[in-house]
Amino acid sequence: MNSPLKLLDVIALVENLPELGVYRGQVGTIVEVYDPGVFEVEFSDMQGRTYALETLTDKQVMLLHHQPIAEGALL
Repeated sequence: MNSPLKLLDVIALVENLPELGVYRGQVGTIVEVYDPGVFEVEFSDMQGRTYALETLTDKQVMLLHHQPIAEGALL
């Protein structure tokens, strides 16, 4: 199954990655798609300054939704 994640999606990290300096719950934006399920994610502060730029997989992140989701839409 292909990952539903795409360029410019806003995600949240679902695991701690202390070796990379990012932790569960931090929010980032997909800025590059390398392979199905492999992404470059930019983490920025409230002033827009990048504090981490990491290659992550779809198992390490979750898509954030800013509006209601229709029942069954994510199946």
